[in-house]
Amino acid sequence: MLSHYRVLDLTDERGSFAGFLLASLGAEVIMVEPPAGSRSRSTPPFAPEQSKAQASLWHWAYNRGKQSVVIDPDKEDERFMQLVRGADVLLETHPNRFTPQLGFDYNTLAAWNPALIHTVISPFGLDGPRAGWSATDLILMAAAGVSTLAGDRDRAPVRISLPQAWLHASAEAAGATLIALHERNRSGMGQLVDVSAQQAAMMAAQAQPLATLSRATPPVRAGGGALVGPLRLRTVFPAKDGFVSITFLFGSMLGPYARRLMEWICEEGGCDEATRDKDWVGLGNLLHTGEEPVSEFDRIIETIARFTAGKTKQALFDAAMSRRLLIAPISDAQDILAQEHFEVHNAWEVLGQLSKAPARAPFKFADFTRTPQPQLDPPPSLGAHTDTILAHSRETPAVVSTPATTDAALSGLKVLDLAWVMAGPAATRVLADYGATVVRIESTTRTDLIRALSPYIDNNPSPEHSAPQQNFNAGKLGVTLDPASPEGHGVLLDLVRWADVVFDSFAPGAMRKWGLDFDSLRKVNPSIIQVSSSLMGQTGPLAKFAGFGNLATALAGFYSVTGWPDREPVGPFAAYTDALAPRFAVLSIMAALEHRQRTGEGQFVDLSQCESALHFYTMALLEYQVLDHKIQRLGNADPYCAPHGTYACQGEDRWIAIACESEDHWQALCEEMNRPDWSQDEVFSSLSKRIANQQPLDDALGAWTRGQDCESLQERLQSRGVPAYMIQTSADLAADPQLRHREHFVEVPHPIHGTVFIEGTRFHLSRTPAQIERAGPTLGQHVQEVLHGLLGYGEDKVAQLVLSGALE
Repeated sequence: MLSHYRVLDLTDERGSFAGFLLASLGAEVIMVEPPAGSRSRSTPPFAPEQSKAQASLWHWAYNRGKQSVVIDPDKEDERFMQLVRGADVLLETHPNRFTPQLGFDYNTLAAWNPALIHTVISPFGLDGPRAGWSATDLILMAAAGVSTLAGDRDRAPVRISLPQAWLHASAEAAGATLIALHERNRSGMGQLVDVSAQQAAMMAAQAQPLATLSRATPPVRAGGGALVGPLRLRTVFPAKDGFVSITFLFGSMLGPYARRLMEWICEEGGCDEATRDKDWVGLGNLLHTGEEPVSEFDRIIETIARFTAGKTKQALFDAAMSRRLLIAPISDAQDILAQEHFEVHNAWEVLGQLSKAPARAPFKFADFTRTPQPQLDPPPSLGAHTDTILAHSRETPAVVSTPATTDAALSGLKVLDLAWVMAGPAATRVLADYGATVVRIESTTRTDLIRALSPYIDNNPSPEHSAPQQNFNAGKLGVTLDPASPEGHGVLLDLVRWADVVFDSFAPGAMRKWGLDFDSLRKVNPSIIQVSSSLMGQTGPLAKFAGFGNLATALAGFYSVTGWPDREPVGPFAAYTDALAPRFAVLSIMAALEHRQRTGEGQFVDLSQCESALHFYTMALLEYQVLDHKIQRLGNADPYCAPHGTYACQGEDRWIAIACESEDHWQALCEEMNRPDWSQDEVFSSLSKRIANQQPLDDALGAWTRGQDCESLQERLQSRGVPAYMIQTSADLAADPQLRHREHFVEVPHPIHGTVFIEGTRFHLSRTPAQIERAGPTLGQHVQEVLHGLLGYGEDKVAQLVLSGALE
């Protein structure tokens, strides 16, 4: 799909995933490295059977499919200029040790190649009062308001023990790059793409940062579950051989799942008939009014826990499949690699050269019917392609330029949005931000669950007060429609004729049942692109597994690496894979559009939320296979960095994250603490000794931070270059000067509330910035605009649709 593009990858381990994703879509990606090699080559852990430059498992995870050119930044600026002039994209992590030596900024690069897309990943963005602050994964997740949401109430907030923040930023950067390239195909001009890792990682907070600005009760961490008023909704339950995640909730959508679970428990003597026959649809209201006491809900939860503790993870999962229950095993790397579904789905690429026993790693993230993703070559040896590439200069490929009618990058793109809950809407929201016309279809009789998600504006749980609904559906046109009625179906087909892209996130089979499968759609629009996002994909043994993102999070390994080593897993906040899937959906849509632009062909794209999320878990998979080591939950510790933790500050539940990656960081921390003796102390005199003595180090550091103000302390540490950030709550995020400068929170008009706050974009395009003008639509808000304006229906036809009940 992207084989006509050349990408120069100057990133280190913080951005190598971006180039990997573009390579996985067929782009020619060239690592431009200094003579000592990219820092990603020296990122631990290491394969014992490889040479030093090829031993990093990170290098094997995220530099596959690339080539390598060595440029000496002290004396080869002409050769670098030659590469830039022939490139379509330049990827960079900032700050880095390479381009500053060359002395080239975006303006210089653009002068050499006006069509260049220059994508820069940095901790906090390229401008703003904290643009120069130091950051690690721990620091970014704290700054993004993600860490505050996970962990047990009686301990510090906890991170995912597998670094994630830079992967969020890299995936965001890859999608942003394709959006900029799409615009370039129209205008002929390149631009700067500025990606903030802090803002990208905030996607994992799933709109919770909006609580304070929405005058809502801020969320609090609750171990393996969530607190809703006096109720603790538990998601982690014991099994004979580990743990499982269960979604146990009520209402018209989820109550039937609860009923089926309790019927099974009762069949096996685990509960009485009175418990089995409760009103599982209405139990939430009964608990709210007090007709059912909270103690009764707690008793039911304990009944479920006793039952699951007597069964294996596989037995519980088998029952979930046969009985349609919302249960998933909390998997680790071994479980994932043994899962038949991923094998059948062709999820793996075999890395035969990495170790004696061939290792497997994810290579694709979706199934494209016309342009399948290629298997990738091993990561390049240092400078392996220098002579070949530099011997043949390449001019920037000709770009057909037509007059642009708007500044919007995706102007003219038409999207029919049939997505559900969060992962799908979050993807199409990105397209709307950059100018696509997105028509969102909803139902008044089967209300989208996103309208029931908190935080609620003014703490009002009505469907028009959900902050996630306002956020992830911002900028879209909203229509209510019954797809099962003949009249409603006819409207949908007219929208398919109008659209370039149809996006859905229903369970496999639902679109076919409504006559909206790909074969049916292309009969009315032969060039249509349909992207279907589901939990496990459209095919395979687990295709029909019913569930939500929290269950995919368990299946994809993230629960097993989040929590404390002496306690049960707590998992990341809520449906973590719902924060990952949107990035892959944007990539899928933009790549399919690239193919259609050149060939006229549409295609069907099957996007598995769980399978795509495995790319964020690749390191755990490789470490298990190559080093026979399972990455476990480590609290906030890190195997390669110390001190590395979250420490209490002055005030209730106030914390600061501090991470010392280098000796310079450690020396600066000792100076700020006025403890120069620590830097000489034999116990702490080297990184390896600090790691070995991490607990006494944490205890001493925690005693020092406890009486200090978090905000003042982070300022002082950052002024010395020490990576630090307070664990930001919703209120902290609303006041964060960097986020304010970057306009992360945007106040937009709303027909009911007057105005509401939503999140802005997570990347900035220098020449065609986002246009964020309105919040998510109220139910049926834009029926007239869509039916009259987009489809050209007359008054009589609209009246007939109203009378038929199709516009439900």
